[in-house]
Amino acid sequence: MKGNSYFSRKLHSLLGIIPLGGFFVVHALTNYQAFERGPEGFQKGVNLINSLPLLPVLEFILIYIPLLFHGIYGLYVAYQSNSNLGRFKYGRNWAFTAQRITGVITFVFVFWHVYETRFQVYLGKISHEELGSTMNHIATSPLMFTVYVIGVLAACFHFSNGLWAFLISWGITVGERAQRISSKICIGIFVIISALFILSLVAFRGDEFKEVADAYMAVRSIL
Repeated sequence: MKGNSYFSRKLHSLLGIIPLGGFFVVHALTNYQAFERGPEGFQKGVNLINSLPLLPVLEFILIYIPLLFHGIYGLYVAYQSNSNLGRFKYGRNWAFTAQRITGVITFVFVFWHVYETRFQVYLGKISHEELGSTMNHIATSPLMFTVYVIGVLAACFHFSNGLWAFLISWGITVGERAQRISSKICIGIFVIISALFILSLVAFRGDEFKEVADAYMAVRSIL
């Protein structure tokens, strides 16, 4: 695979927005239900997603395969690329470098997060109803909370800055004015999605989720 492969880079860019970007936004909105509506609202969001027909197949085709390609090829591109500092305007130079750094952080964080949550459901160690409790255990650890905030911010920047680059590479924002406007929009997207995720993490630390987690632990100890 050549680092300058046109098709691979186009596919990498497309998958980062469709379907991964779409899933990322849906995930942010689902998690935000924890902050807005508490454990019950969060559970309704989880149940809605899990009510989709052939969900494991859809996850495999629309999430896991695109995620593997986007992540692994992205690591390859990051390894092959120079830092790029000094080639373009100051702000875009740093955005170029930050995109690659946050890509590596996001790749590691996402797979670790999937292992702690979704993969545990597949293994039968937790149920869908216990995902809120699982996130409570994660979020109430100061170390894990910090790690999650860093991972979330890295993922949000990588998505929003990647969206800006996607609009250029696919010929949607061609002129300088269009690129300035899209830059401001993407900054807004970064702020909004970051807020959704961080507020949900704060909610998972709350007493309501702790009570639910304690209740599940009590039931498990009896069983």
